Amino acid sequence: MSDNRFKDHLGRPIVAVTGMGVITSLGQGLQDNWAALTAGTSGIHKITRFPTDGLSTRICGTVDFIDIPAPNSVERSYAFARETTIEALAQAGLSGDFDGPLFLAAPPIEPEWVDRFALADRAPPAQREADAYDRFLTAMRERPDPAFLEAVQFGSISERLADRFGTRGLPVTLSTACASGATAIQLGVEAIRQGRTDRALVAATDGSVSAEALIRFSLLSALSTQNDPPEKASKPFSKDRDGFVIAEGAATLVLESLESAIARGAKVLGVVKGLGEKADSFHRTRSSPDGGPAIATIRAALEDAGMTGTDIGYVNAHGTSTPENDKMEYGSMLAVFGDRLKEIPLSSNKSMIGHTLTAAGAVEAVFSLQTMLTGTLPPTINYNNHDPTIELDVVPNVKRDAQVSAVISNSFGFGGQNASLVLTAEPA
Repeated sequence: MSDNRFKDHLGRPIVAVTGMGVITSLGQGLQDNWAALTAGTSGIHKITRFPTDGLSTRICGTVDFIDIPAPNSVERSYAFARETTIEALAQAGLSGDFDGPLFLAAPPIEPEWVDRFALADRAPPAQREADAYDRFLTAMRERPDPAFLEAVQFGSISERLADRFGTRGLPVTLSTACASGATAIQLGVEAIRQGRTDRALVAATDGSVSAEALIRFSLLSALSTQNDPPEKASKPFSKDRDGFVIAEGAATLVLESLESAIARGAKVLGVVKGLGEKADSFHRTRSSPDGGPAIATIRAALEDAGMTGTDIGYVNAHGTSTPENDKMEYGSMLAVFGDRLKEIPLSSNKSMIGHTLTAAGAVEAVFSLQTMLTGTLPPTINYNNHDPTIELDVVPNVKRDAQVSAVISNSFGFGGQNASLVLTAEPA
């Protein structure tokens, strides 16, 4: 007979988190990141990876302290995910082959232009007037370039991780814009709930900051241009916010059925209680101003968790620092939580680490779990100019001691990709 202690309100296996790893511009590892985050330290700095002359944005939250064999986005993204997975498995007390599925959120990156030009220039003279694709193929046949090949294969990161850590089955790579990290967690949770596995490895990584990426976001007027000083640029929910700060990072979570975790004596760090995901067809990049899809996403996560708004003690906001998105998120939460919203502490990790894009949902889920484990609410820094149209308790500038047992973490991405997670403390 099944033990109901390990089932949720819908009779599904309760999904526990038993291992976490994280890298952001604040540093490598959960301990260093959490110390810096709760101290209100910013990881935002001037760009040194490429020239910024003539660019309106010259700041970022890149991770430049991990050694990589080739300076491209795929190698960076793989290295970040590898290191966070090593940390997460160690915390979970797992060694050897993982023997469960891998779900990876990875950025939709392409080879950088300098690499494309170099490959095209390698084509023989007879091919110089040919189609660019034919020139690339000819050059690759004459002199194979393994690093470039890795950089053009979207699934190469997950395949390398699967080989390194011994995951089971075909690894899944997904990209749902800024909601990707949360979506990866959702897939891992659903695999366990459906009885397809007792454990799942979930990773989200993004090492894609390049000149091209910066320019593309700048053309959308999405990035902050408040370059000096860099650490003051990201100011979610403030009146003088003007855009997000592009950043890099990664996070890995080990998910297990609670029954399996308890049986092997693992320490339970928290529970993924509810998931919500809704599509928004309003615009390719903008969220619907009325917040309808975001409202539905938050409500779906609460319903999936078997909870109501009164059960939530803290919100890890999407909080990008863009004028439109912050206002939309506030309106969405107001519609769900009503007047109680003013009483719910909320903060945006992006005020310190920037927007880690594909990795954001998983990075912020790790920090949400750490909030419950430590009884410390991270601050929203740079909150010095209150926006009178947004009435929130953003835990301004200084951390706060508060014990919470249920957190909602929001991720609202380009293309109408909306996801919310309800995370709770270990059940009694």
